[in-house]
Amino acid sequence: MRRRLVIGNWKMHGSLSGNAALLAQLREGEGVVGHCDIAVCAPFPYLAQVQGVLQSSAVSWGAQDISAHTLGAYTGEVAGTMLDDFACRWVLVGHSERRSMHAEGDQLVADKASAALAVGITPVVCVGETLQERESGRTTDVITRQLAPVMALGAAAVAKVVVAYEPVWAIGTGRTATPQQAQDVHAHIRASLAVLATPDVRVLYGGSVKASNAASLFAMPDIDGALVGGASLAAEEFLRIAAA
Repeated sequence: MRRRLVIGNWKMHGSLSGNAALLAQLREGEGVVGHCDIAVCAPFPYLAQVQGVLQSSAVSWGAQDISAHTLGAYTGEVAGTMLDDFACRWVLVGHSERRSMHAEGDQLVADKASAALAVGITPVVCVGETLQERESGRTTDVITRQLAPVMALGAAAVAKVVVAYEPVWAIGTGRTATPQQAQDVHAHIRASLAVLATPDVRVLYGGSVKASNAASLFAMPDIDGALVGGASLAAEEFLRIAAA
């Protein structure tokens, strides 16, 4: 049985004072959500603060990106060993905003996933199609292409990742894939993973997830949780999503 997982992606939001209030509320409310794993992925500058507040709690934490390199002259990059210093359990790789704004390709995403695994951090591999790709009937082809370099890492590696399906057309737009639309893509991802006999890999949905639509999404058989954007910045809303 795959345990449910809800991850909050703060994106480029936060402040020391604002984070303190949010994290305190998450700690206070964690007890009402005992049936799933909860995590937050914070901007790099706040990882020490997040670690300090959440250590010894049921809420884990991670980063929003990782370098494919181990160490070296890579100004602005953050290595996996650095994330490990802050006890990060998770790291997002291949988020659609990184793919579109920073031209990150499928192979680089797989290389970043490999770098995370090398230091014992679970990569959350994000995949998803644009509206144009969906309307032209290419959704499954796009997902298959994006996953291919990750699948090439082999069954032992893939068994340790989390996959997040985030349709680009539903991120920050207020539009959400219907539960059946999301399920159809999750089923395709699950079938792809079955080739490597990795049935325990968790597949999350991300794309304007809110407390009001979470339960209907989580009712789908192949949706194991959510990668939550804007709603993760409000503790009560985020906890309600997890409670669903």
